[in-house]
Amino acid sequence: MNTELKQETQKFLELNGFTELTAVQQEVLKTSNRNRDLIVLSKTGTGKTHAYLIPIMEMINPVSDKTQAVISVPTRELAYQVYQNALVMKEVYEDLRIVLLTGGTDKNRSISKLEKAPHIIIGTPGRIKDIFVSNLIRVDTVQMFIIDEADMTMEFGFLEDIDIVYSHMTKNPRTLCFSATFPEELNKFTKKYLENPKMIKVSDAKRDPRIHHVLINCKHKEYKQALYDILAGFKPYVCLIFANTKEEANDTYEYLNERDIKALLIHGGLDSRSRQKALKDLQTRKYSYVIASDVASRGIDIEEVSHVVSMGLPSQLQFYLHRAGRTGRNGKDGTCYLLYKESDLEAIRKLHSKGINFTAKEFKNGKWKEANNPTVKKKVKSNIDEKEIVKKLHRKNEKVKPNYKKKKNQEVERIKRQKRREFIQNKIKEERVERYKKEAKK
Repeated sequence: MNTELKQETQKFLELNGFTELTAVQQEVLKTSNRNRDLIVLSKTGTGKTHAYLIPIMEMINPVSDKTQAVISVPTRELAYQVYQNALVMKEVYEDLRIVLLTGGTDKNRSISKLEKAPHIIIGTPGRIKDIFVSNLIRVDTVQMFIIDEADMTMEFGFLEDIDIVYSHMTKNPRTLCFSATFPEELNKFTKKYLENPKMIKVSDAKRDPRIHHVLINCKHKEYKQALYDILAGFKPYVCLIFANTKEEANDTYEYLNERDIKALLIHGGLDSRSRQKALKDLQTRKYSYVIASDVASRGIDIEEVSHVVSMGLPSQLQFYLHRAGRTGRNGKDGTCYLLYKESDLEAIRKLHSKGINFTAKEFKNGKWKEANNPTVKKKVKSNIDEKEIVKKLHRKNEKVKPNYKKKKNQEVERIKRQKRREFIQNKIKEERVERYKKEAKK
């Protein structure tokens, strides 16, 4: 462990059970003494949260009455989890004041009930904006501003709220911008507010996801039926099941519950109290199955996910990668099962062309078996009988001429090419006739 860190920071690491820092944590710490703005590109699961909590521990002064750090997180679920991680700081600094500000909380009461200003504020962009606009804290005292999951903040349309936060700051704090990807719109934002930022791009081979992608053909079944049929083939620590809509998540939850499979339900349509309870249940590992909508694919962080099931493909294919990325973390193996129908095939082939290698399986009679893989092109049999061709070319009592073998092989290849062309032309005609028949029926 880094002995140059403050004793309090080292104690914080010990309380978290750290024996060594991850690659992203080490890279961020290298710049901590330089007070430099950072853009940190690193995948989820590489230790990003502590990559900014450790520098905060290094600079925080619990004796001061001022707000010193603000952490912006795009979803309530993720903000809650960051808050839980940050609370460990209070075991080092007993008088440290940390406030969580998210939807469903009374922002004014959360701040005003404190006799003194909070040292650290963790919240969603809209709530943090309200605090700054209302002048409920002194904005000139903030020394460090963290924008976590910056690309998701942009996707959800929250950059405008962050923009307003910056406009109310009388003195720009050190800003650390963490993101999995770096789209062009985000580049414009960072150029506007970050002063000569250093970009850190970290690839941590030890923690890179190791994910197996498996296709499950639903055929005539609904997604929820196909899901139920394969669950008997799982022995998950945690299985995260993604539905494309809140309604489908609710329907799947009820369907499994009726069949005595207890699952946890979490999506954006739940009220604040239900979501908070669901997050606490996640922390205590009460459930092996979690049904979620896409807000949770990047909004919750569960280390022990062994299986992910995607009930069909989301409208944005990038979200499939976010779903899959919930498993196979910290160098562990994980499996992502994609339940698909005929309508999903084009999108599956697009994912395959981007480097996602799928295997296809089915769970039948209590066993997993290989199945037809739609991403593998089948070899077209041309029904060319090579023996028959050779027989035609071979004539009894024919005098053997020089180079006869070479000429015979050339003739065989010529006949095979001709027969292949004939076979392909016939297939095209057959497909054309079938297409005309289908159009006629419409």
